[in-house]
Amino acid sequence: MPTDELRAAMTDRVERGELPGLVTLVARDDDVTVEEIGVTAFGGDVPMRRDTPFRITSMTKPIVAAAALMLAEDGLFDLEEPVRRLLPELAGQRVLRAYDAELDDTVPLSRPVTVDDLLTFRLGHGMIVEPEMDPPVPVVRRGEELRLMFGPPEPRSPFGVDEWIGRFASLPLIHQPGEKWMYNTGSLVLGALIARATGQSLGAVLTERIFEPLGMRDTGFSLPRERAERLPAQYGPELTETVATRPEHWVEEPPFPSGAGGLASTADDYLTFARLLLNRGVHGGTRLLSEHSIDLMTTNHLTPEQIAGGAFLLSGQGWGMGLGVGPTRYGWSGGYGTDFFVDPSQRLIAIALTQVSPFLWNGGMEEFMKLAYRS
Repeated sequence: MPTDELRAAMTDRVERGELPGLVTLVARDDDVTVEEIGVTAFGGDVPMRRDTPFRITSMTKPIVAAAALMLAEDGLFDLEEPVRRLLPELAGQRVLRAYDAELDDTVPLSRPVTVDDLLTFRLGHGMIVEPEMDPPVPVVRRGEELRLMFGPPEPRSPFGVDEWIGRFASLPLIHQPGEKWMYNTGSLVLGALIARATGQSLGAVLTERIFEPLGMRDTGFSLPRERAERLPAQYGPELTETVATRPEHWVEEPPFPSGAGGLASTADDYLTFARLLLNRGVHGGTRLLSEHSIDLMTTNHLTPEQIAGGAFLLSGQGWGMGLGVGPTRYGWSGGYGTDFFVDPSQRLIAIALTQVSPFLWNGGMEEFMKLAYRS
């Protein structure tokens, strides 16, 4: 049976020592198959379970984008409006003359940064991927000194929204708004914009708008202690355990919840969110998001040149709002070894949850995607 093939292939990777375990979920409409494989830590004996919580990192981005579009539908802001109305600290930002220029070698903005720019990652700031990943140029070094945590979500930024935005505002942008696709920063600023627009924390907004309506009881920027203690160990390159992501860091809401990668969730919770996208914004007979907003999320907004500039992060696919968009499917990965995609033509949702970053590039994720279609 094809489902057995998927389980066998993933089990083989666990037995080879590539990862201690994982949870996979493949759904075609109401037909859902979940595989719980291996254990939560190398050398451990706690089995992976269907309700094991995972740090989903960048799979946070589509959820935050959906919440932003809900607020836009309610008129709290317009996608084409400058972000400076809600984030006035950013009104004075300028743009570097070149990505490696000194911080005072700048030119004025060609136009204001808009909410749409945040959602499509074209605000002019983010990870530099060429000629190398975040080279030690002045703007990268200064961002690190300011502890803005533009990359991985841990260690968490110690600042609240106002302090974070104030510090970000002291940096110049790297490119003009609308010019290039740059990863990650857009979702961080979007999270701050949502908090300002609503007068609530980002976590409270996501709970009210998405988690409670969808019944996502095991998703959040923090977890009850007993749930946090069930988080699997997290491993980076060379399969070294990352100490900044240990369960004790998850029992309190962070000062600045990362809209780019700060959520923990489970396979079934994320399935519910993915079904909201697949069902064109409807959950349980109730419309939560308009079809137009679903189209904005799941349709490519980038030019061919912008896609090429996304290098290995985009790998040739486009970008909608909060997720990647390919010819037949959309979805996104998380840097700690998680992934989901939706193929509307097949009524297919596939989710793989590990906490081993190399799973994204050692062939494991690619194999999972291929076998998910056959299961």
